[in-house]
Amino acid sequence: MSDEREKRRIRWKDERRRERTTTDAFFKRTLNHLHSSLPFCLTDPRFVESREAVAKYVSVPGVVELEAKDIILCSGCSCAIDLCITALCCPGQNILVPRPGFPLYKTLAEGLSIHTKYYDLLPERNWEVDLAMLEDQIDEQTAAIVVNNPSNPCGSVFGVEHLKKILEIAARNKVPVIADEIYDHFVFEGHEYQPMASLTQEVPVLSCGGLTKRYLIPGWRMGWIAIYDRGNILAREIRAGLQSLSQRIIGSNTLVQGALPAILASTPKSFFADTLTQIQANAKLCFSSISATPGLRPVMPQGAMYMMVGVDMARFPEFEDDLQFVEKMISEESVFCLPGKCFDFPNYVRIVLTVPKEQLQEACNRISSFCVRHYHAPSMAEAKVLAKATALETAAALVAEMETD
Repeated sequence: MSDEREKRRIRWKDERRRERTTTDAFFKRTLNHLHSSLPFCLTDPRFVESREAVAKYVSVPGVVELEAKDIILCSGCSCAIDLCITALCCPGQNILVPRPGFPLYKTLAEGLSIHTKYYDLLPERNWEVDLAMLEDQIDEQTAAIVVNNPSNPCGSVFGVEHLKKILEIAARNKVPVIADEIYDHFVFEGHEYQPMASLTQEVPVLSCGGLTKRYLIPGWRMGWIAIYDRGNILAREIRAGLQSLSQRIIGSNTLVQGALPAILASTPKSFFADTLTQIQANAKLCFSSISATPGLRPVMPQGAMYMMVGVDMARFPEFEDDLQFVEKMISEESVFCLPGKCFDFPNYVRIVLTVPKEQLQEACNRISSFCVRHYHAPSMAEAKVLAKATALETAAALVAEMETD
């Protein structure tokens, strides 16, 4: 590879590669626990104190308050989701998952002979759930609805009223919810995170969370399941099943379990604020740059670490799909985005917002150069048809919003 090519190379890094000085403090807390707890810390795989700390962290005072018995510690949030699907579903049943959505849901379910059925998220409504489609997908074999809020890959944050409508559907059809809330509180200024379980007295909610995203320490593999079940619907089989499944393997890191109370209680608020400020600034920068790029339609995120960008594939006729689009962009510009196919949502790409500002700006510039180079402008007749279609879509979205309000 030439020196010039090497200079042009950008490694589009995931959040797992980021450096944060606060991680040093997490290490110190873990080491302090190790020094004060040996030797018994290595023989007690599930600390009551750690589960109590998580229960306090996920409780909403005066609304829904959990105890240590309501918490299952897991080896990361992915393990938590795996245990929830395993406990709630039998082979041949199905779960409802969002589209676009995290592909792990389907992978885990299919490995257990559990089917996945999709409900769409609507980009024109900031990725809110298509509620009519959600309810239509429910049948007698539906064992759970998976709701990811804030969302990967969309970066959306559902409002209280929208969450209530989802819960109304779940209650009406007597289907429990698996809430993937790994991005809890990871929301931008002007938006608010609401734990789903705090909005229902009726629907059982298994909330999956962990340290990975908000605390920026994914490699530590510390996750949990919070069991919200005010009607005691899950009291016998599911609680016992989750407990048994969590003991099937060694489970979450024992040393991190011991440090968990200090991590949850003592991490300074400035750490979270600084992280969100940086990523929101990156989102604004990226949205502004991509909005001016022909053939691309970004959707401004409200939280999490990602932005979804629509690709008008009709304007890039030399590519068969978004995968070819991404592969060519890697080849020509050394910029990598995940194609929408990864999330069962073609003609989109996902951009990660956690890279340094200078690299993100350079990447956006290269994406723009790539699109300008390959873009085919519509003819006059096509432009008129597109303008009319856009006007109709806008009007339809306004009508739908008025009906919802």
